[in-house]
Amino acid sequence: MSILLDYVPGEEEREGEWYCYQTIDGALGVYYVRIDRALPLSPANYLYRYIPQLYGLEGFRAAGGREFDPEPLEQAGILAQQRPPLELTGRGVIFACIDTGISYEDPVFRFSDGSSRILAIWDQTDQSGRTPEGIAYGSEYMRDQINEALSSAEPHRIVPMTDEIGHGTALASAAAGSRLEEGLAFCGAAPEADLVVVKLRPAKRYLRDYFQVAPDVPAYSTDDILLAVRYVQRFVTPLYRPAVICLGLGTSLGSHSGGSLAVEYLQEAASRVSQVLVTGGGNEGNSAGHFRSLLTEQAQPVELRVGEQVRGFTAELWGMRPAVFRIGVRSPGGEAIPETDFRLGASVDYTFVYEKTRVRIDYMRNENNTADELIQLRFDRPTPGVWTLTVRGLRTAGSVFDLWLMPRQFLSGEAYFLAPDPDVTLTMPSYTEDAVTASAYDSRSGSFFYRSGRGFSRTGAVKPDLAAPGVGISTADGPYSGAAMAAALTAGAAAQLMQWCVVEGNYRRISGRSIRGFLSRGAREEPQEEYPSRRWGYGRLDMRRTFDEIAGNYPE
Repeated sequence: MSILLDYVPGEEEREGEWYCYQTIDGALGVYYVRIDRALPLSPANYLYRYIPQLYGLEGFRAAGGREFDPEPLEQAGILAQQRPPLELTGRGVIFACIDTGISYEDPVFRFSDGSSRILAIWDQTDQSGRTPEGIAYGSEYMRDQINEALSSAEPHRIVPMTDEIGHGTALASAAAGSRLEEGLAFCGAAPEADLVVVKLRPAKRYLRDYFQVAPDVPAYSTDDILLAVRYVQRFVTPLYRPAVICLGLGTSLGSHSGGSLAVEYLQEAASRVSQVLVTGGGNEGNSAGHFRSLLTEQAQPVELRVGEQVRGFTAELWGMRPAVFRIGVRSPGGEAIPETDFRLGASVDYTFVYEKTRVRIDYMRNENNTADELIQLRFDRPTPGVWTLTVRGLRTAGSVFDLWLMPRQFLSGEAYFLAPDPDVTLTMPSYTEDAVTASAYDSRSGSFFYRSGRGFSRTGAVKPDLAAPGVGISTADGPYSGAAMAAALTAGAAAQLMQWCVVEGNYRRISGRSIRGFLSRGAREEPQEEYPSRRWGYGRLDMRRTFDEIAGNYPE
């Protein structure tokens, strides 16, 4: 079992017969404990801050053929900047894909001579090769090994990594696929960027059991993602080259205000010089997985519909200070957990007599990341029907509370609020302040993608930063849609900007924060919208307008 830590254990506590410690960066690290020696995973035994989250994939296959469609790249102004006079193709920039791996033998990841554009691969699932420096698991393969594999009749005997799901291959090709003229034409947003790839290992069973996620659903743990970011940073620093890190994963649980150990680390990465972090805003906008209301002294019912096939699910209530919360649960059959008056911290474990449902409620009066109230509810074998949560509070003036369900893709069946709020549905880590966060729209119709997450943050901070094409995007694995594709095209645009700024010497010390500012300032506004917008951020990604802004050619 792994838990995150924000301090370094004493020397005698770092390695033993049934535990060990892995540094991520500074005081941040991962503590691994043999499962039979660890306390059960819960906020009562470990701080919520230390429990890893599960992240799901935010792209999915779309209808259509494999023919390359340049229209989304044209709409985003990306193809215009690949052409003269700027000729921005990501040359000299490193694009980092942290995802399900990559089909490294595909022509879209090679130079015209057939050699690989991939600088390095860290496969977290493979234990047969050399581990990366300072990391205790996985196998690292460098470009010379990848080229040796490509020249072999059996490449996977040398570099055994495959992308069984295809999501990483799709994301990387949309962002940085080579320009192919012969055969099946193709071009990514930054076709000359070098690539660094991390294949994430699937989340362990104990974490899937805790969040009630089936073994066959793609899910990835916070600690593996943070170590992947650390790997990318340690790899690119000696090369002294700009890097774009793209995350096409997310979760609908968490504070929705940026407060977490993961976001703190990603914020540090996002604000570094010559480095930018790009995330998608998720696909939870139409999932009916968010409820928001003003708190009153009267009990407020929150109705939740649960379908036949749901084995279990997790929900979180986050409340604004200074309110104090009480919550009760009533089953479809009328059996109830009475409203519990929590004190400094408590847990309730209740098994319904007639419903055969078990509900665990963990209460945190001052959650460590945010100092706000958090109530976590975990339902096991919920009876189908309408469940009612009753929420009541003290010191309620102006206090708002939010409820979020776990991501739709993690649910084994139907579960949704009967009176949902589609706003504040961006996924974590979209709320990382200096990351470039993209919502998705359909570039062919011009309409906002109905599944895309919406802002702002729970505390009112402006996210997303912009909207990018995210529907029917051409990839090496066929057309894809979703927030991950919006993130991929935005990451390719960021690589273009990094080339102009750093590689070509126009703004050598630019940071991720400034890249975010340039892209947001250049985003295209629509006359009928009010900006910043919960859906569009500061507008639609437009690299032509971004460079017009840089040149001082302001539109009327």
